[in-house]
Amino acid sequence: MERRLPVLKIRTSSSSLERITSPENGNGSLDTEEDSRQEETEFSWGDYLDETGARAVPHVCFRHVEISIQSNFQPGMKLEVANKNHPDTYWVATIITTCGQLLLLRYCGYGEDRRADFWCDVIIADLHPVGWCTQNNKVLRPPDAIKEKYADWEEFLIHELTGSRTAPASLLEELQDSQNPFQYWIVSVIENVGGRLRLRYVGLEHTESYDRWLFYLDYRLRPIGWCQEKKYRMDPPSELYYLKLPFEWKCALEKALLAAAECPLPMEVFKDHADLGSHFFTVGMRLETLHINDPFHIYPATVTKVFNSQFFQVAIDDLRAETNGLTMLCHADSLGILPVQWCLKNGVNLAPPKGYSGQDFNWVDYHKQREAEGAPPYCFKNTFARGFAKNMKLEAVNPKNPGEVCVATVISVRGSLLWLRLEGVETPMPEIIVDIDSMDIFPVGWCEANSYPLTTPYKSSSGAANEKYYCPQLFVNHRCFSGPFLNKGRISELPQSVGPGKCVLVLKEILTMITNAAYKPGRVLRELQLVEDPEWDFQEEVLKAKYRGKIYRAVVKIVRTADQVTSFCQQVCAKLECCPNLFSPLLISENCPENCSIRTKTKYTYYYGKRKRIIKPPLGESNTESAPKPTRRRKRRKSIYVQKKRKSSAVAMPATSAQHIPLPLRKLKRTIQRPWTLQARKLVTWSRITRHSMYQ
Repeated sequence: MERRLPVLKIRTSSSSLERITSPENGNGSLDTEEDSRQEETEFSWGDYLDETGARAVPHVCFRHVEISIQSNFQPGMKLEVANKNHPDTYWVATIITTCGQLLLLRYCGYGEDRRADFWCDVIIADLHPVGWCTQNNKVLRPPDAIKEKYADWEEFLIHELTGSRTAPASLLEELQDSQNPFQYWIVSVIENVGGRLRLRYVGLEHTESYDRWLFYLDYRLRPIGWCQEKKYRMDPPSELYYLKLPFEWKCALEKALLAAAECPLPMEVFKDHADLGSHFFTVGMRLETLHINDPFHIYPATVTKVFNSQFFQVAIDDLRAETNGLTMLCHADSLGILPVQWCLKNGVNLAPPKGYSGQDFNWVDYHKQREAEGAPPYCFKNTFARGFAKNMKLEAVNPKNPGEVCVATVISVRGSLLWLRLEGVETPMPEIIVDIDSMDIFPVGWCEANSYPLTTPYKSSSGAANEKYYCPQLFVNHRCFSGPFLNKGRISELPQSVGPGKCVLVLKEILTMITNAAYKPGRVLRELQLVEDPEWDFQEEVLKAKYRGKIYRAVVKIVRTADQVTSFCQQVCAKLECCPNLFSPLLISENCPENCSIRTKTKYTYYYGKRKRIIKPPLGESNTESAPKPTRRRKRRKSIYVQKKRKSSAVAMPATSAQHIPLPLRKLKRTIQRPWTLQARKLVTWSRITRHSMYQ
């Protein structure tokens, strides 16, 4: 019988509880009140993304998940799939073909009839490995279209499933030692969550304290017999050796080898493992690295040992004489190893070595003191964060508790590293640093698709959000002092209140309304950018405002918890120099407790106000003392276009009396001796026309 790793366990996202149909009566049992309440409070990624206004990291950014989906589903495999007409029942289906995360399925019993084939998405479809219904008391029922085709469906399934691919009861693999690349020990797969394996060392079956979590594509996992083939050592990890006597370890190893021979793991499980390339590191080279046990800082490190062309050892620099630095086994494509000056070029803080005397770490001085050089750039792989962006959401493993997967937010992206904030963890921790190719990060919905618990930002006990993130109703008290930035008339036209609801949504709506009620929204956005407090649990949001045909944008920090809403509103009001109660949880009906009605907008009128108008006094009153006498405005002279002088030739005039000379000719006599202007030229032309008409 051919065996392979179990496929992804998928559940529908609409409900966390499934009705169990009894085979005897075929009726679904009613959900209890407690179950229905639990169903209502289930975390929904779709609602959470809508509430926070965030986007999910694209699925294609997680290569290991994409590979696991494609490798776990192969044509010819059998699955238990929910019936379309009876969603609470299941039937066995065969995979006809695959296309990424899409599967073309055909229910068993249709034979070669392709008319009933259907496509499904492994992320959202209700798919399970064969045997899941028996383990969970679910009903297997053939589709209505073929239920009369066979009299004994049980016998049909036995014949159909004989020789099909199913999951073995237990899996055994060889795991490489964390410090010695030539030492392995056998581990058993206790749990498989979408390709993420919970491993337990052989010989420690009765304790969970030393379990390891690794993705099945990890290079440290090898099939049984690989260590013997390479002539490596088969010993338990040195840090666990003291837990058992030598003969106990030996007996556990022999027992595991016999079990592996009876139920071997197919080699196709390891077909997607990447081949390790050769490295170019030598002993003494310096670099910057992120240690697996401390994913919160980047430290200076040194290559302390080279095992072969594939593996080398890196130690975190520690200048204290009595301690040894942390070490880790690396290869050419190891995650978290960076060239010297990487932190400086990317604006990231580099933690100085333990025992370093200076305040600011400097690689140049450090190299002179230690007489070493940095590893050349060609020793490192050159990758960039594809598809990841700030404030995107994903699911990530808690490094302090590898069995816990949490909702995570991308805080920053630098090169190939991500800074993540884990949501909902019991013990607050700083932002963790992971590589974009880490197998400890997963796309949105991965836990739900594999029926694994997800640590969420809030756990509500009712249909509404948790009180911690639930903002009370905020009032816009337009009677309060509006300050130099806000227009009191526009504020009076705003809604009287906003909320209740999610803190981020309510506060963002309030700030948008206040910004659009400003004299100059750009100035208000500039002030809001400066509102911050290091103790806030905030989220960055983009505010927009339109003014005179231009759109202004600003990134503003908004608190996420209800206990910080009042402080946030007061700081915003203080920044805008308005009454602290202009918008707050307190409704002001008549008189404000701050007595803000006596304040004036002197500052606004001084900087941005219009010129004061001179008001004429009533009749009978004199205004000579109060109003200054207006000065007489000088008339502006018209500019005259004057051409350059030209030599004028004598003009022959007829001997006639002044009475018979037309008026234009009289003017011509007076101007003929003057400089030859454009006006004179016009008069000469006009006089010629007049004389010609007179003599005719």
